Amino acid sequence: MSSAAPHVTGQDHAGPDHLWSVDEHLEDILATVRPLEPIELQLLDAQGCVLVEDITVPVSLPPFDNSSMDGYAVRVADIAGASEEFPAALEVVGDVAAGQSELLHVGPGQAARIMTGAPLPPGAETVVPVEWTDGGLGEGPARGMRARSLGPEGATGQVQVYRPAEARAHVRAKGSDVKAGDRALEAGTILGPPQISLLAAIGRGTVRVRPRPRVVVLSTGSELVQPDTELGPGQIYDSNSFALTAAARDAGAIAYRVGAVADDAETLRSTIEDQLVRADLMVTTGGVSVGAYDVVKEALSHVGDEDEAGSGIDFRKLAMQPGKPQGFGSIGPDHTPLLALPGNPVSSYVSFELFVRPAIRALMGLRDVHRPTARATLAADKALTSPKGRRQFLRGTYADGKVTPVGGAGSHLVAALAHADALITVPEDTVSVEPGTEVEVVLLG
Repeated sequence: MSSAAPHVTGQDHAGPDHLWSVDEHLEDILATVRPLEPIELQLLDAQGCVLVEDITVPVSLPPFDNSSMDGYAVRVADIAGASEEFPAALEVVGDVAAGQSELLHVGPGQAARIMTGAPLPPGAETVVPVEWTDGGLGEGPARGMRARSLGPEGATGQVQVYRPAEARAHVRAKGSDVKAGDRALEAGTILGPPQISLLAAIGRGTVRVRPRPRVVVLSTGSELVQPDTELGPGQIYDSNSFALTAAARDAGAIAYRVGAVADDAETLRSTIEDQLVRADLMVTTGGVSVGAYDVVKEALSHVGDEDEAGSGIDFRKLAMQPGKPQGFGSIGPDHTPLLALPGNPVSSYVSFELFVRPAIRALMGLRDVHRPTARATLAADKALTSPKGRRQFLRGTYADGKVTPVGGAGSHLVAALAHADALITVPEDTVSVEPGTEVEVVLLG
C-alpha cells in the first residue's frame, strides 16, 4: 500500500543553505503524503477510521411505533376524564413485550400491559404509565411494574387508570429518529462510539473506511536508556519515543515504538529497513543537526527509493524556533514517507504537532488536518522576545481568551511542556511581544 507520492523535493530548486519557512516545509509534506487506500472493516475495527462513503438508512429508526414507558396500551376514549376519584376500569387482555412478534388487539374497554420498547398493539392509541394506574392490584397508584414472575395479577384481570392521556402519548413514532432513505453519516466522518452505534442500529456490520495509519517511531542516541533502568554516567532516559508514540496515537494512528538506536549509521539503516514492513509513516527523532554524531543525517542523506530517481530524505534548516533542523522524504520500495525530527524534547514535540500530526491526518483522508487556532491576549509579566526571521512557538496555557507562557524558550524543558495546552505563535518579523498584545495560539487539545 503506497502512502506517498514519489518524492521530488523542493530543494531541487533551492541551494543547500536555503532557509525553509514553516509553511513551505508543511506544504511539501502535504503535497507528498497521500490518503491510504480504503478497505472494508468490521464495525469495531473501524473505530477511529474515516468513512469514504455516504451511509444511507435502509430501515427507519425506530422501525415501528413503540412504547417509551412501562404501562398500559389503551384507547384514548376509554380513559377520558379518568381521575383518582373516578378511575377508568379496563379489562387487561395480555402482555406486549419488546421483541414480541404476535400482537394483541386492544378493543373498547380493554388495555394491554406493555413494556418499554414494545410495539404499540393494533387498536391502542396511547400508553398510560404504570404509575398512573393501580398496576392491576387494586391498591391505589402503583410505584412501578413488578417482574412478571413476581406479579400474581399476571397479564389479565382489571386495571384502574387514574389519569387521562392524549393520543400517542409516551409513544415513539416509527422513523422519529431517522427515516429510511435518510443520510445517516457522510463521507469524511471519523467513526467514534456514537457513529458505530448508529451503524449497528441501522443494520450495518461492516463499513468502508480509510484505515488508521501505522506509524513507527524511532529515537536515536547512544546516551538514551529505557525508563525503569539505572542511569549511567552521561546517560538520559529516552522520553522522545514515548512522547511521539503517544502523540501519534492521539492523532488517530496505530503507533509502534521502536525505542532508542545507538549512534551507528549502519544499525540505523538496518533498523529502518526492518520496520518498513509495518509502516505507513516513519518518524525518527534526533541526529538531524550538524554534529559529528548526527546519525540520522549520516545514515539517510544518500538513501533514495529503490526505483525512483531524485527521491530520498532531504535535510533542511527551517526558519523556526524550536525545531530548526528537519528532515523529510520517502524511503523504501513503497515510497514510505519519513519525517526526521530534532532530538531536543520540546523541539521534537513541537515539530510533531506542526508537521507529523498533519501528515497522519492526511493519511487518514481527513479534510482538515490542522489543530484549531485561536486569538488570545498575552498574559505575561514581561515582554516575550523572539529571534528575528524565525517563527517562534512558545508553550502556554489557554483559558477564557487569554494565554499565559509556561516555562522558558529552552528546547529541553520537558516539565514546562507537560503543563502546556497551547503553543503561542510569534511571527518571523516580530522580535518582542508586550503583555496585553493579541497573539495567535495553536490549541493542543
